[in-house]
Amino acid sequence: MRLFVKQWSAVFVAVSALFLLSRPATAKVTAGYVVTKTVYLGTPDKWDYLHFDAASNRLYVAHGSRLDVINAGNGKIIGTLDDMPGGSHGIAIVASEGKGYTDDGNNANVIAFDLKTLKPLKTIKALPDADGIIFDKKSGHIFVIDGDSAKVTVIDPATDKVVATVDGGGALEFGVSGENGKLYVDGAEKNEIVRIDTSTNKADAHWPLQDCVSPHGIAIDRAAEHLFVSCRNARLDVVNEKNGKNIASFPIGRGTDAAGFDPVRHLIFSSNFDGTLSVISEDGKDKYSLQQTVKTAIGARTMALDMKTGRIYLATADYIVNKSAKPSDFKHRYKIKKGSAKILFLDVKNQ
Repeated sequence: MRLFVKQWSAVFVAVSALFLLSRPATAKVTAGYVVTKTVYLGTPDKWDYLHFDAASNRLYVAHGSRLDVINAGNGKIIGTLDDMPGGSHGIAIVASEGKGYTDDGNNANVIAFDLKTLKPLKTIKALPDADGIIFDKKSGHIFVIDGDSAKVTVIDPATDKVVATVDGGGALEFGVSGENGKLYVDGAEKNEIVRIDTSTNKADAHWPLQDCVSPHGIAIDRAAEHLFVSCRNARLDVVNEKNGKNIASFPIGRGTDAAGFDPVRHLIFSSNFDGTLSVISEDGKDKYSLQQTVKTAIGARTMALDMKTGRIYLATADYIVNKSAKPSDFKHRYKIKKGSAKILFLDVKNQ
């Protein structure tokens, strides 16, 4: 994941592909979403991934040089892990070891921390642009996506030692575990999905994403064996996780940086910088429809999901608008109001 303004040109490349996608004639609305709470975090004015941990009901927020931990119910800040000047991005939790993991990305470090005290336990060397972090239950390993380095650092949480480095073949973005011995990673540079075998720690497939420019978000329906990949040219692809074949494509908002899947309500989400949450419905075997576009807030491009309640968490800030710049020119149109980083709670209005 890139923080805010990196590689904006990729957002608008091949925008014409968006108009080739067909929108359903009617939108099937089964669940509405409203903002029910706003939690202000203050400075720094940067943020990245969110991670919801159902077991502890905690929301972890990569917040610039620190990691904020929030009570996901009432929004109160539980504590903070500080001193990551290279920027925190990804988060993973390994409850069996009592540890969490985040990164000091530009300094190419991964920080293991105690879940009870939020104190750092060990600094583990990764590679430059350490970014997304995924815990794979099948192997029991932590996978750190070193984006611009085009590598994935594999860590054994039992020892906090690096056990392998996987070559992704090009700059990477985020990933998701199939919990079946496979890890699926956005190949942002080559517009592909990179599949990693978590038993051998080797990339065993590279699947091109037709008409997808710079895949950034990725989520999975493990029961249906489908991947949901959100792309910076305002589209989301549904992909077969066995062979990489495209099943369906839909238009989404601009500036996506995360995707999610709710297996209870059978909904797919893309959170977008343009202040929208794109919602797609899973209607049956290989059947999907664009359900609705929820208005959120400018900059709300990363998300986490509570699958039990359906609550969605979004990170953003208050923005000052430069009206002389085009709305599509995110870099010059919007400026963050100092100290206004915040988390939005979106709850299901009807089910």
